[in-house]
Amino acid sequence: MGDVIGDFLPLAIGIALSPFPIIGLILILFTKRARTNSLVFVIGWLLGLAVVAAIVIALFNAGKIAAGSESAEKGGSIVNLLLGLVLLYLAYRNWKSRPKEGEVAETPKWMTTIDSIKPGAAFGLGFLLSGVNPKNLLLNVAGALAIAQAPLNSTQTLVAAVLYILLASVTIIGPVVYYQVAGANAEKVLNEMKRWLIQNNTAVMAVLLLVFGVKNVGEFIGAVL
Repeated sequence: MGDVIGDFLPLAIGIALSPFPIIGLILILFTKRARTNSLVFVIGWLLGLAVVAAIVIALFNAGKIAAGSESAEKGGSIVNLLLGLVLLYLAYRNWKSRPKEGEVAETPKWMTTIDSIKPGAAFGLGFLLSGVNPKNLLLNVAGALAIAQAPLNSTQTLVAAVLYILLASVTIIGPVVYYQVAGANAEKVLNEMKRWLIQNNTAVMAVLLLVFGVKNVGEFIGAVL
């Protein structure tokens, strides 16, 4: 179990440090239905991660049964390589699009509509940002694949998946708990965090994607050698 935690931990941290979901959540925390909206956002986020992880693990296990363990491992290595190459490409794009010195980063248009968001939309936003957002989706697939490839029984796989999802959600659950405890006093801290993340989003994501892209390509090379 310790080995698989070491494999998925960096990827879980990568998802947790993704700026846009944190920014979206902070904006939700200052809407009229902040407590309800933030809680359903967290539920949507957790479900999005869980659905993708479950699909990846199920497909890997089905491939292992149909083609044999060795073929499934080779297929998993190739998927890791492809994920790594895509992550490296996205890292390059993010770095190129980062704001230049003295330039103010634009706020994405979807964030301007959050003031009037309803619980159902907050749930959908949480699900989309974790389960469908391309950058998080790639990291999530890589993390779930690390769990699927580990020599674990069904119970251990479930425990590993739950731990992985919780670690990937620390920066989403944390602000909600902080807001529930601190209330209005949390506004200054969270707003400062939001401004910093908006300004540095592309640079942060470029570094994260570069690290995980290199990791995946390195793992493929190691498997081949």
